[in-house]
Formats: sequence, C-alpha cells, structure tokens
Amino acid sequence: MKLYRAVKVRLYPNREERALLDQNFGCCRFIYNKMLEERIKVYKELKDDKEALYGYKYKTEREYKGQFPFLKEVDAKALQSEWRHLKSAYNGFFRNIKKGIRKGFPRFKSKRSKQSYTTFNINNNCKLDFRNMRLKLPKIKTWIRYRDNRMFHE
Repeated sequence: MKLYRAVKVRLYPNREERALLDQNFGCCRFIYNKMLEERIKVYKELKDDKEALYGYKYKTEREYKGQFPFLKEVDAKALQSEWRHLKSAYNGFFRNIKKGIRKGFPRFKSKRSKQSYTTFNINNNCKLDFRNMRLKLPKIKTWIRYRDNRMFHE
C-alpha cells in the first residue's frame, strides 16, 4: 500500500524564485480561464443539442501548449491539475443544480486573489530538505526557503 502525503507550506522566495513562481501562477490561471471560457462558449452554442454537447472534445493543456508556446516554460503537472480543478468545479456546479441548489458556477481566476498551484511528485522531481527547511519544485532550479514547525520523518 502506498502512502500519499500532501504538504502545504508558506514559501519565502527570493526575487528570481518569485519571478518563476509568478510565471507558474500566471500560466495556471491563464489555462484555467481559457478552458473555462471554452466550456462557456461551447455550452452557449450547443445547449440545445445535448448529444453534440456531451460528445464535444474540449482542448487539452497539450493543445493549448501548441497554441501558446509560453506554457511550455512552466510545470506540466501544474497545468494538468488546473484541468482537474476546473472539471471538478464544473461537475460540482451541475451536481448542485440537480439537487436544486442554484449557486457555485466556476469563476474566472483573478490575479488579485490567492495564488496557488498544485503539482505532483513524479520520479522525485519535488524535494523537501527538512533540516534546512528548503523545497525544490519542478522547473524551478533553486531551493526555496519555507517555514513550518511540524516534524516530518524522512
């Protein structure tokens, strides 16, 4: 049995690391908003034809990378997780409608709200140095300082 663990910490990046993190945040926000815009547009066009609506193939993050080359510079797993987050929000919205609750349509992400992204540790591409309280993320070459008072076992 595999043990899955998520760690949420507050980072203290320097200027270069902050620029790379901002690039990741911006690209994740961009792809989320593009995918949401596509879903809204397709729904408005095909809402009367349910069969065509359910059979429609939405663009993937890979197709967006071909269209917008700057997306290749950030963590691919972060972009994939944005698709998962949007799908979850969209499904939750329609689940609420079936229950009779009229709220919760997915909103566009804003630069002014909380900035975060989700990535996955695949082939040990994310590293935590517990002793020195540093974190290494994919596509960011340097170690980023963090602060956390919990004790972890390596």
